[in-house]
Amino acid sequence: MRSPVRAKKHLGQHFLRDENVALKIVDALAPLSFDSLIEVGAGDGVLSKHLVERYRKLELFDVDQESIDYLKRTYPIHVDKIKLQDFLQWDIKDEIAVIGNFPYNISSQIVFKIIENKYNVVGMVGMFQKEVAARIASKKGSRVYGIISVLTQAYYDVEYLFTVDAQAFEPPPKVQSGVIILKRKEILKLDCDEIAFKSIVKRSFNQRRKMLRKSLKDLINEENSKLIDRYLTMRPEQLDYTEFVELTNALAPLK
Repeated sequence: MRSPVRAKKHLGQHFLRDENVALKIVDALAPLSFDSLIEVGAGDGVLSKHLVERYRKLELFDVDQESIDYLKRTYPIHVDKIKLQDFLQWDIKDEIAVIGNFPYNISSQIVFKIIENKYNVVGMVGMFQKEVAARIASKKGSRVYGIISVLTQAYYDVEYLFTVDAQAFEPPPKVQSGVIILKRKEILKLDCDEIAFKSIVKRSFNQRRKMLRKSLKDLINEENSKLIDRYLTMRPEQLDYTEFVELTNALAPLK
């Protein structure tokens, strides 16, 4: 069945056509406890039609006027929930969960937006390009483990749920997709300077082939090197977020 909304390449739109996959994504919200739900990139409503039946406090976001017009025609009793809104520009003030078949070109930005608003975002179920989903969920030692892996896992428990074939979409993307869930940890405050933590993680992975003693050399001195001696010959993909916290406390201790 063809989508009633024209897919726009510049918006990265690929509309899910497989109803079984749509239900699996919506069902994946079950472990999360939340007051309000935001669907990011509602598109032609393949998830929305199930969400409006299950959740009273729900808002459907899209930046495509054609999608918004279609959704308002299709769900006239829910027009107040359907909004022409860029999630990346939205000021999150209340406690929410997020769901969506995210446009590939902004999916990582959506995750970073969630991390920045961790005190308000309790969790997320989202579909990404498979490679991105795998990276977010990957553990230390994986070749795809990186900045987004560490920063996400510092605040959320991440689980890779399932893979979706390209033929489930219209138009089909050139790659497979993956669905993951984020569940916010009970303790959100890291035991370190969190600005320094983020900076050290980014600096380490920006030179991921180098040992940490080289990529962080301007932060290392004779005194603090004794505290982190075991890390100096390691590369960033060998550390989980708790070890980056320890590294941060040695290199940029709280004052």
